[in-house]
Amino acid sequence: MSGVMVITGARKGLGRHLAEHYLARGWQVAGCSRGESDLKNAAYTHFQADASDEAAVVRMVRAVANTHGRIDALLNNAGLAAMNHLLLTPQSAVRSLFDTNFLGTFLFLREVAKVMVRQKQGRIVNFTSVAVPLDLEGEAVYASSKAAVESLTRIAAREFGPLGLTVNAVGPTPVPTDLIKAVPAVKIAALVARQAIARTGEPRDVANVVDFFLNPQSDFITGQIVYLGGIAN
Repeated sequence: MSGVMVITGARKGLGRHLAEHYLARGWQVAGCSRGESDLKNAAYTHFQADASDEAAVVRMVRAVANTHGRIDALLNNAGLAAMNHLLLTPQSAVRSLFDTNFLGTFLFLREVAKVMVRQKQGRIVNFTSVAVPLDLEGEAVYASSKAAVESLTRIAAREFGPLGLTVNAVGPTPVPTDLIKAVPAVKIAALVARQAIARTGEPRDVANVVDFFLNPQSDFITGQIVYLGGIAN
């Protein structure tokens, strides 16, 4: 399958890998981040936009739809991570995490879905985390923001199902990127030890699940949350 795809948080890390992955498979990709991108590909367009800025999201999605006439897939990858004890968590951190992780996901989902509904088809993949089912100490706010994404995914799947859209989510285990570089190694090791498969994730692991959700034969799969690594509570 190929077509027109929007990827948020595409400048580096997992988002950059996904952009390159789908460009190599013939997709037209529109990516965004708060910074500029050095990804050079004739099929790639980068927008400098904050996912939590409603006006910026609306402008980007309209520009992509006007240029290509359609949007076939949305990967809601943009996100922030943080660890802190509840008693030491400032309100500013809560707002920052929810603005990017939940509000940004919601805004892109809403705007891209408007385009997809007219087409009567489209695939939306949101990004959650194993921090949700593991109830990790120090990640109350981060996990809560991702739990909100999971609820959004399930309800959107029901609302959009009759309109020809699927909405699913992938929950990676830690993937060594800038997102988790500030997390102590001992914390990462403790998390990995609770998985059925005790290793950190790789971008290919995430791309594999996204490939499955995008597969034309996956048109009966929606409202699902797939965690990587296996969760051993």
